[in-house]
Amino acid sequence: MTQPNHSDKPQNSIGFARVLIIGLVAVLVVLGLALVIMAIGQSAAPVETERVDVLANSDDECVVCHRRTTPGIVEQYGHSTMAAAEVSCQDCHEVKADYPGAVEHEGTYALNQPTTAMCQRCHAAEAAQFNQSRHGLPAYVAYAGTEGLTPEQLEMYEAIPEGGFAPDKMRNALHALEGPAITRFACEECHNVGQPQADGSVGECQKCHLRHEFSLGQARKPETCNYCHIGPDHPQWEIYQESPHGIAYMTGGHNWHWEAEPGTLTVNDFPAATCTICHMSGFGSSGTTHDVGDRLTWYLFAPISERRPSWQDNRTRMQNVCRECHNENFIEAFYEDADAATEAVNDWVAESDEIVAPLKEQGLLTAEPFAEPIDFTYFDLWHHWGRTAKFGAWMQGPDYTQWHGAYEVLRELAELREMVAEKLEKAGAGE
Repeated sequence: MTQPNHSDKPQNSIGFARVLIIGLVAVLVVLGLALVIMAIGQSAAPVETERVDVLANSDDECVVCHRRTTPGIVEQYGHSTMAAAEVSCQDCHEVKADYPGAVEHEGTYALNQPTTAMCQRCHAAEAAQFNQSRHGLPAYVAYAGTEGLTPEQLEMYEAIPEGGFAPDKMRNALHALEGPAITRFACEECHNVGQPQADGSVGECQKCHLRHEFSLGQARKPETCNYCHIGPDHPQWEIYQESPHGIAYMTGGHNWHWEAEPGTLTVNDFPAATCTICHMSGFGSSGTTHDVGDRLTWYLFAPISERRPSWQDNRTRMQNVCRECHNENFIEAFYEDADAATEAVNDWVAESDEIVAPLKEQGLLTAEPFAEPIDFTYFDLWHHWGRTAKFGAWMQGPDYTQWHGAYEVLRELAELREMVAEKLEKAGAGE
């Protein structure tokens, strides 16, 4: 009879213990990983802040009445930082009886739409910067000309370095050609951001800061800028969407800190650029500004682009923003390349002028603007495609630099040559 081997028991016990320990360690590791994943998920989720209506229990007569008649406006304003700062409806709307644009309202006088003069009582620096920008009077004059400006407003326009003072020389002929039934909903919707007001102030702040919540986050988001900066003549929104900056925003922007305090913004708040980060926000060593041209090197919107006044200082301010994410070699190389692209487009537009010059010299173009197909081709070449190619290069949108830009310029040049040759031949001028 075989005797049992008692020496096997300790070995079996040790083996079982090892398996148990390994199993416990594996469970702990899995639980730990799960907790880490949960923590990462929670940190990535946008912070939900409770919306507080500071007017919920207000007995202010404007609030009480308008909560019945226009409740949406009261709801918006109740959640605004202005309401939280105890800025009342009267502070913005109520004026004296003889104030320009005042209307009688419930025993007092009010402005239906407060002007920049109301805003600048609290936001003086922002209004002053805005008045020096192309969003100011230059935007309005571009379609309406200077007719109707007061002597003071004309003097203000002339003093804007970014304005490129040229009264009525750059007025868009399409505004007059299309007529008010169209332009009320077209040119004027955007260019009235710089409209002069009856009280002498300039601009419509609510074009960017939508009433009545006046949300900082809303004004900072690229979708706000795309109200105007969109379409074939200045497709900044479309270019931004396809750029590396835009891709970062479209895929992760919901986690960014849109309501961060002005003057405190860092890459932790905005890990990639937006329209306002580049052009307006205090970021890096560049301070906040409401002059949207303050950091730009070129007048890219012009037929043949020239450098802006103080363009070296502008470039430094923009590059200070770039340095928060990019190294010096990248920035310098990018600027050199984008400058070269701008000059290349300039050369193409100059070539179009040379092609059309014989028609002008011989009086073979009509005096009226946009009277013939050649007028549209000549205009589209620089106004649509030339500008788009330049914007695409500077904003890193390859499709808009190429197929919606350079390619279209070259196609229009070929068309212009043919059109001019036909006109010269028909007039017998080519013989």
